[in-house]
Amino acid sequence: MKIIHCMADWQQQRQCLAGSMGFVPTMGALHAGHLSLLQRSVAENDTTVLSIYVNATQFNDPADLAKYPSTLEADLAQARDAGVDVVLLPDYAQMYVDDFRFQLTEQEFSTRLCGTDRPGHFTGVLTVVMKLLNLVRPDRAYFGLKDYQQYLLIRDMCAAFFMPTQILGCDILRESDGLAMSSRNRLLSPEGRQLAGRFNVLLAAAASDSEAHQSLTQAGFDVAYVDTVGDRRCAAVVVGTGAHAVRLIDNVPTYASAAVQVDSSEVELREKVS
Repeated sequence: MKIIHCMADWQQQRQCLAGSMGFVPTMGALHAGHLSLLQRSVAENDTTVLSIYVNATQFNDPADLAKYPSTLEADLAQARDAGVDVVLLPDYAQMYVDDFRFQLTEQEFSTRLCGTDRPGHFTGVLTVVMKLLNLVRPDRAYFGLKDYQQYLLIRDMCAAFFMPTQILGCDILRESDGLAMSSRNRLLSPEGRQLAGRFNVLLAAAASDSEAHQSLTQAGFDVAYVDTVGDRRCAAVVVGTGAHAVRLIDNVPTYASAAVQVDSSEVELREKVS
């Protein structure tokens, strides 16, 4: 596995690589969800490239950026075990030689959902993903569907700019209680982690967005939004307060009918997909 810090070196090496290429862009702190993307890329391509770069331009809150988890050595070990061929580790100076003077902005969907209370977030996301796709020039790029809004924006960006990369959305991996796997989960306190396990259950069980909002609020979540996009009900909540606040996102298919059974010890969700 090659570990590359200099993007100019990578651009020269990229010219010599033949065959199909898969790409998984991440901000590190890898978990089983990331590994599933890497494993799919390894299975479907001749070469798999992983990038690890914490993109400062997509954080509207400096405190959120400061506490983002970093586990580089563990990430590299997991990438090697997954069969990754190349890991790119750029820094800000290389990714933003223009110091973010040029930006890619979407005017409509990016202002909804997470864009409502995270101004500039998707401008940072789309700009860095465009840069990474231009650097790697992959045939396929893999994104988890936990951030459904991000997936749709990146997919549509590539279509709008005639970019040849196929953007593939991959299923959400979940913990045993239904919580979507996320690097942010490790920031949760024990009490916050227990509450977070109810997020997906309550979101899926509600008959409407408003009912989901009410159920989540009553359970103790600070609800940023619940909004259905196409056939998916998307939501963002905050668990904890102050310096211990952790923002979580999730989405569930709205065509699923859910039966919820409650007893003194657990909440059991049974989905029946029609």
